[in-house]
Amino acid sequence: MLRIGLTGGIGSGKSVVARVFENLGIPVYNADTAARMLMESDTVLRNKITTIFGEQAYTSQRLNRSYISAQVFDNHEKLAALNAAVHPAVIAYGNEWFAQQNAPYAVKEAALFFETGTAGEMDKMIGVSAPLPLRIQRVMQRDGLTREQVKSRMDKQIDETIKMRLCDYVILNDGRHLVVPQVLALDKVFRGL
Repeated sequence: MLRIGLTGGIGSGKSVVARVFENLGIPVYNADTAARMLMESDTVLRNKITTIFGEQAYTSQRLNRSYISAQVFDNHEKLAALNAAVHPAVIAYGNEWFAQQNAPYAVKEAALFFETGTAGEMDKMIGVSAPLPLRIQRVMQRDGLTREQVKSRMDKQIDETIKMRLCDYVILNDGRHLVVPQVLALDKVFRGL
């Protein structure tokens, strides 16, 4: 089975592309969803997060997302510590997930493949690309953030141009190119049709 990575900068539309693959019957692993689940259910990871951020990291057994976000927003050391705790757990869980799949290929959706050095674990990488102003607008609308907050988040990721050059395939999600035909073409490639 092929292991396909799906990546792109914040607001590029990775989730839209992932849903098209899911509608084709392809299993999709979402690293962000897995991270949220593991941060609440994995005891070892919970202990690491509590050690880094204190008891306030959890309220009523739930991750205190707003508190964690505020702690890492401009603190590179705490962000690095959080990533060092979470990424290995998400990667290990993803590897277990891939081993359980029975399909011609499966897709792992993650924003930070290249940043975490895990792109090499995939057989092929797909990048989702959209113009910067459109990405900013999407994230502002989706997350209720200011332009400056969105730019700050984007600054923590590899430049989209570089990221797309590192990918084997690029899907344009710019509002002018239809996404579904691009995904259907890749589906044929991955199925060997």
